[in-house]
Amino acid sequence: MRKILILFMLPLSINIQAQIINTESMRMVTDTTGWSGLIGLNIAFSKNTKTLLRIKNTIHIQYKTNKHLVMFINKIGFESADNADFVNKGVQHLRYNYHINKKLAWEVFLQNQYNAISKIDFRELAGTGLRYKLSQSEKYKFYLGSTIMYEYEKTLESPNRVHKDWRNSNYFTFSLFFNDNISLISTSYYQPNLAHFSDYRIAHQSALKFKVYKNLSFKTAFNFTYDTFPVVGIPKQEYEITNGLVYRFD
Repeated sequence: MRKILILFMLPLSINIQAQIINTESMRMVTDTTGWSGLIGLNIAFSKNTKTLLRIKNTIHIQYKTNKHLVMFINKIGFESADNADFVNKGVQHLRYNYHINKKLAWEVFLQNQYNAISKIDFRELAGTGLRYKLSQSEKYKFYLGSTIMYEYEKTLESPNRVHKDWRNSNYFTFSLFFNDNISLISTSYYQPNLAHFSDYRIAHQSALKFKVYKNLSFKTAFNFTYDTFPVVGIPKQEYEITNGLVYRFD
């Protein structure tokens, strides 16, 4: 791989329950073709009055040419206390982009997801759509995207429920590169159920990154999601705040 990123997350995380996966924040901006990637692993074990185990893993592999982009993301999070799980979540996402011209791209994706906190046994997505680039500047980049996706979801309610829906996923994302040391990436999603427009999800993420020293940067991110019809017992609004260090080397 020509470029590899390793992400070490600092121990600040609030209410990690996001149901919409923001793949825009995972895209790697690079002028070169070929392979690039991200690998992160965080394992913690402690024992006092309880035995605690925490595992977080992120793998991102990307291959880019002038016309094609293939991206695979795998993220898992697991926490247990005295052999009782209280956090168990993961997502696998595969996406392909074909650049029709300098501004327009066609994309297709597959995704598998589970989240015990949000009572999602598994959620499988398959979709396709278009992505449009609104700007040509390298200092600021704006995109609009719209896809149609099929969603199969099984909940952890008692009894389990199965949902089979067609949804429209629309997003607006921008990246601002103020200078070589500071950047901001923000993405907003709107995902209505095509059969019942009163059933929709909204998600937003903003991530600010500061260069600390050479290839070392500090990153802080805020995530917010809203679901009009979540699983029974789960709040409609969920949010997450994380801080971390990013080290990049070629």
